[in-house]
Amino acid sequence: MNSVTVRTLLVRGMLAGLGAGVLAFVVAFLIGEGSVDAAIAFEESASHDHGHHGGEELVSRTVQSTAGLATGVLVFGVAIGGIAALAFCFVLGRIGRFGARATAAFTALAGFLLLYLVPIIKYPANPPAVGNPDSIGERTILFVGMIALSVLLGIAAILLGRKLAPAWGNWNASIAAGVAFVAAMAVTMAVLPQGDNTPKGFPATDLWEFRVASIGIQAVLWASFGLLFGFLAERVLEPKRVADRAVSAAA
Repeated sequence: MNSVTVRTLLVRGMLAGLGAGVLAFVVAFLIGEGSVDAAIAFEESASHDHGHHGGEELVSRTVQSTAGLATGVLVFGVAIGGIAALAFCFVLGRIGRFGARATAAFTALAGFLLLYLVPIIKYPANPPAVGNPDSIGERTILFVGMIALSVLLGIAAILLGRKLAPAWGNWNASIAAGVAFVAAMAVTMAVLPQGDNTPKGFPATDLWEFRVASIGIQAVLWASFGLLFGFLAERVLEPKRVADRAVSAAA
């Protein structure tokens, strides 16, 4: 794949990430802000009980939940879109005879699993303002390290599956690679230290709702990216197929 095509796909990946970010923002605003408000209320209540009074907030909660949330999600979507587009360029043609749309779907699924779902099994998401601020650096390092290990083990599983495929067949090789990945991640999670420091007394319902909302937001982001980027990438890599489909539809 030449550099011009890679650059074109990178731009389209970022555009797809932007579109996916818009959808994720809508979901985050509708289902995620309630649990965040509950977490902030819990923190303020605990501060009053201990005689602490926070200063005047620099950014209002209304701005945080609208413009601030939108900015964060959209920037994240664009960044993820660019990274996933480069990963798409790397895996295209290396994981089987899949077209642009199927490869984009695989890339999005792998991104969701390796960059988010697997790491939060070990280090689940907590609402803002919940947790000991003194340990935020340590928790961030642990979470980033978990992401790195998840990606590395995921790549190793893909390489293992490719190596076993000629002798075992694609199906058996994929199962073996999946089992090896799960086993390696289980050992990794058992070895790494715990990082959940949710304060005592925090409502379990609010915590559960936030974590479910967090998974839902990421699922929407990655699924919509896979669909949008697959649509855009197909027009770059398979213009004849797109033209034939348009002719068939017109007929």
